[in-house]
Amino acid sequence: MTSVQDLPQVHSCSATSCSYNESSSCHAGAITIGGDHAHCGTFVEISFRAGTDRTGLVGACHRSDCRYNDKLECTAPSVDVGAGTDVADCLTYEAR
Repeated sequence: MTSVQDLPQVHSCSATSCSYNESSSCHAGAITIGGDHAHCGTFVEISFRAGTDRTGLVGACHRSDCRYNDKLECTAPSVDVGAGTDVADCLTYEAR
């Protein structure tokens, strides 16, 4: 199992309506990528900003077909999140 210090950072996020996004940076403790198009499962639109004192990390990836997925953990050096099929998708996703 990967330690928290080894989790990849969210390099950028252009989903500005997400409550974890401030100044195009993700501030979630750890995001989860999943679904049928590498969607950021942590994306949430509520009336306040959260987690602004930390940098977002990738906690889990449920896309076993991604080349960066190793036993549900992301091995990419960092990820970018933004508009793809949805407003908040992992833009670093690459099929094996």
